[in-house]
Amino acid sequence: MGNRVTRGDFEWVYTEQPHTQRRKEILAKYPEIKTLMGPDPHLKWIVSGMVFMQFLACYLVKDLTWKWIFFWAYAFGGCINHSLTLAIHDISHNVAFGNKQVKWNRWFAVFANLPIGIPYSASFKKYHIDHHRYLGGDSLDVDIPTDFEGWFFCTPLRKVLWLILQPLFYSLRPLYVNPKAITRMEIFNALVQFSIDLIIYYLWGLKPIVYLIAGTILCMGLHPISGHFIAEHYMFLKGYETYSYYGPLNCLTFNVGYHMEHHDFPSIPGCRLPMVKKIAAEYYDNLPYHQSWIRVLWDFVFDDTIGPYSRVKRQCKLAKES
Repeated sequence: MGNRVTRGDFEWVYTEQPHTQRRKEILAKYPEIKTLMGPDPHLKWIVSGMVFMQFLACYLVKDLTWKWIFFWAYAFGGCINHSLTLAIHDISHNVAFGNKQVKWNRWFAVFANLPIGIPYSASFKKYHIDHHRYLGGDSLDVDIPTDFEGWFFCTPLRKVLWLILQPLFYSLRPLYVNPKAITRMEIFNALVQFSIDLIIYYLWGLKPIVYLIAGTILCMGLHPISGHFIAEHYMFLKGYETYSYYGPLNCLTFNVGYHMEHHDFPSIPGCRLPMVKKIAAEYYDNLPYHQSWIRVLWDFVFDDTIGPYSRVKRQCKLAKES
């Protein structure tokens, strides 16, 4: 139970990320994959239904006792909110309205953000581009833990604490690793979000606000769905820095489990990523993948070869901004 993680540093590599080359090879062999790119016509309706479902839940929980507020926040509301963060992930690639309607995608992401309770979508978009462009990039990819996280969270108990505190580290890490100027869209995101929070508080009191925000924090921490945070890029096998998951929770998470396919083709919406695997099967069938996010969390905690340091890092040259 108390064994320390044996790894004392990240896995430094001196090669480019694998997704760029694989994308070129697959497109050369299967050009029909380009037809999968473009907006998902159903995404805006699914997300809108989830947002209004959470507003209805705010009304329904307003008179519950506190223990039931936290129960439903973890068991139901947080699942919806975590799913909405992954919808925002998809929307950040312009798959709600297409690349020709960039502003519509940004505004819709702000709308999808509303039940999360905390402004998130605009900042996520700003940093997620770097995650794809500079995967594993030192001081560029803020998805990678800091040296402090790798050093300190090195025993099973500490790793459990780290999983619980994931929302805190994901929100604060960019400010330390790669701080960027606040954008107008982030200000707009915050103004809209806090205005809706105040309206909910005025109509139904504090409990619905706690229900929304507690659900977000709890279900982005130690929760089965949060297994995707670890499953996507933590190095369970040496030499592999991205992994897919093909289990049933993809139904709740806009197929974020198809992560290898997503990094190969980020402009393809989640609903069509299974088609990528089907068309180019020989490129994916022999790659390691996860079958259970719960098992991922278990292995992360109790395997002393895995910890926050279990990430591939590389030095990346900054691309010129257009």
